[in-house]
Amino acid sequence: MRKLLITIVTLLVTALPLTGAHAVVNINTATEAELRTLPGITAPRAKAIIDYRSKAGAFRSTDDLSKVDSLIDMRVIRKDISITGPTQIRQDDKPAAK
Repeated sequence: MRKLLITIVTLLVTALPLTGAHAVVNINTATEAELRTLPGITAPRAKAIIDYRSKAGAFRSTDDLSKVDSLIDMRVIRKDISITGPTQIRQDDKPAAK
C-alpha cells in the first residue's frame, strides 16, 4: 500500500506544471533581447552588459553585474541570472517596450 501511495504522489508531482517557475538568463551568453527580459534591464543597460563582457571577459560571479551599472538592483534580478548553463526564457517573458 505504501509503495502505491508513493507511486501516485510521484506521478502527480511530476505531472503538475511548474507554477512560479522563472526565467534564468546566463549573463555570459545572453543576447540583448534575452537580457531585456530581466527586471530593470533596459536596452542601453543590456548593450552595456554585452560591451562589458566583450572587453573584460566572462563574468566570474553574478555580483560582477553591478560593475557594469551600479543602478542595477541585484536584489531583484539575482534569482533570475546565472553565469553558467543555457538561458531559459518563459514564453510570457518579453523584452521591455521601447
